[in-house]
Amino acid sequence: MGHIRKGSIKDKIAIIGVGATKFGEQWEKNQHDLLLEAVNDAFADAGIKDPQEEIDAIWCGIQYYFTGLSGGTAADAIKIYGKPVTRVENYCASGMDAFRNACFSVASGKEDIVLACGVEKLMDEGSAGLPGFKEFGHPVLPLPSAPAMFCFAASRSFAKYGWTKEDLARVAVKNHFNGYHHPKAHFRRKITIEDVMNAPMIADPLGRYDCCAMSDGSAALVITTPEIAESYAHAKDYVLVKANAISVHTNFPWYKPSYSFVGFPSTQEAAKMAYEEAGITAKDVSFAEVHDCFTITEMVNYQDLGFIPPGTANEWLKEGGPMIDGEKPVNPSGGLKCFGHPIGATGCRMLYECTKQLQGRAEGLQVKDPEYGLAHNLGGAFTVASVTILGKKE
Repeated sequence: MGHIRKGSIKDKIAIIGVGATKFGEQWEKNQHDLLLEAVNDAFADAGIKDPQEEIDAIWCGIQYYFTGLSGGTAADAIKIYGKPVTRVENYCASGMDAFRNACFSVASGKEDIVLACGVEKLMDEGSAGLPGFKEFGHPVLPLPSAPAMFCFAASRSFAKYGWTKEDLARVAVKNHFNGYHHPKAHFRRKITIEDVMNAPMIADPLGRYDCCAMSDGSAALVITTPEIAESYAHAKDYVLVKANAISVHTNFPWYKPSYSFVGFPSTQEAAKMAYEEAGITAKDVSFAEVHDCFTITEMVNYQDLGFIPPGTANEWLKEGGPMIDGEKPVNPSGGLKCFGHPIGATGCRMLYECTKQLQGRAEGLQVKDPEYGLAHNLGGAFTVASVTILGKKE
């Protein structure tokens, strides 16, 4: 028997300040340096003058233990002590889940002004790919590499829908074009279809340009109630949280006979819950920052988020639908593919981008007259998906 949801965070949360570091190979900075830079940017953006007094609580997204354990990582970086500080880990959705928890604290009335942030320091580990795939997970059921996980989706989509590697290449070309214009993106270089097609293979059919890179970085957001927001720097253009939803499925989809690999149920369900809470449909979304850890992921996301019908992502790309001047720009920042993916930071970085787009102050390419922005994280083996919808101050 179902139950009635008793509450919603719709329009109860205002984003009043955002900050982010440049993403990339940050050899000269550690995780504390990165967090402090992003958080100080967010405080300055919001007009926070005394963080120790004004910030009531902190949630920080961190995926890996070597980046930091406990809320102490954020507390030591920011030098805010004696307050509730929590580390959040939920695969690649860690940053957006930190934001989710921060929103709930304000919506409940427990805290007035809180900080949601995320950070990851990956480059110093010296791994050829994401660390921990041999150390973490089930002792008997093996865990494939991240590219291997998503090549399943590519192979199945090719077989079912007739998509090709050239279709994947269009995603990479689009996102590198967008990221080229963003001063904080990891890779600021345009590429061609030929570059993608001729790149070394990683996990067939995914080549080097189909995969996002290892990156360091941090992002942060200051949130409060709309009433309190009126007293801060963005009183006239703070951004409202319309919805946040998370859906979690199995860690081991390849052992589930019914799993299709041409769609991710976690994304589909999180999107459905988010649209319901926000009171809008996919058609109302002006632009989106989606989890394009691989080019195939973005194509599947178009469909799972309800932007287009199943099987039509290749045609939508050819028609220019997700381009910066298309009907629904997707990843105007360059996405994970070009901007980079320091795991714990990515969800907060997406929300940072969406906030700035809605305020008309994007650092890269600006979407024309946006009303609603959607941010989507997908973590693990398509295991956890988080969808957040933001809107302009009404």
